Amino acid sequence: MALVRTIVWFFVFFGSLVLVWPPLHKGLRALEKGDWATADRLAGRYVVPWAARLLRLAGVTVATVGRENIPAGRPCVFVANHRGYYDIPLMLTQLDGPHPLLSKIEADRIPLVRGWMRLLHCVFVDRSDTRASMAALHQAVELVKKGYSMVVFPEGTRYKGEEGGIGEFKGGAFRIATKNGAPVVPVAISGSRAIMEANGMLMRPGRVTVRILPPIETAGLSRAEIAALPEKTAGLIRASLDANLEPGRDDAPA
Repeated sequence: MALVRTIVWFFVFFGSLVLVWPPLHKGLRALEKGDWATADRLAGRYVVPWAARLLRLAGVTVATVGRENIPAGRPCVFVANHRGYYDIPLMLTQLDGPHPLLSKIEADRIPLVRGWMRLLHCVFVDRSDTRASMAALHQAVELVKKGYSMVVFPEGTRYKGEEGGIGEFKGGAFRIATKNGAPVVPVAISGSRAIMEANGMLMRPGRVTVRILPPIETAGLSRAEIAALPEKTAGLIRASLDANLEPGRDDAPA
């Protein structure tokens, strides 16, 4: 059953992207002309339903709490722990809309996917090139300055340890926020690795919890407070993950 589900999932993943090539092409042409409004409208119309369909096909049940913590009327930087590939459709569907992601450069090489990521104004980071990485961070800073929120996984890669653990948070995500005085919104994701990576890349139904924590204001922070921001945010997410693992809780991962 898991093998069949996985085959169907990948067929729908790429097949649906082929079907929506016309609006993607229209959106990319609009971007070339500087018409960001058209690109944003098309991304908002197609990206969320596509990502939600992938979650349903995989049998993912999502419990999301804390949407009221998302700052209204101003951009922010969502900072989430990274457990699995499913974190991306989760962040596209469970926030207040689809937002640009800070992504590895490898994602810019996936046919069709890269087009929609460009339409979302995603920023691609080549971690092997320091100068290119700095340019990507500057691009993300400018996006937030224009009013776009960003989604960042500051561990830089998927954490493969036990549920409840996280890797080291890098400082780039926090520079994006502090350069703009934008709030950092921690997001704790639990259960996503069990959907695919824990099963040898085969899809199995599962339950995921997404907890959106209260924002951390960055305007007016001292240098010491800015330096402490990655570990402070990691600590808040770690505490939320620990609470989510407590036995007997209704939202504990199965």
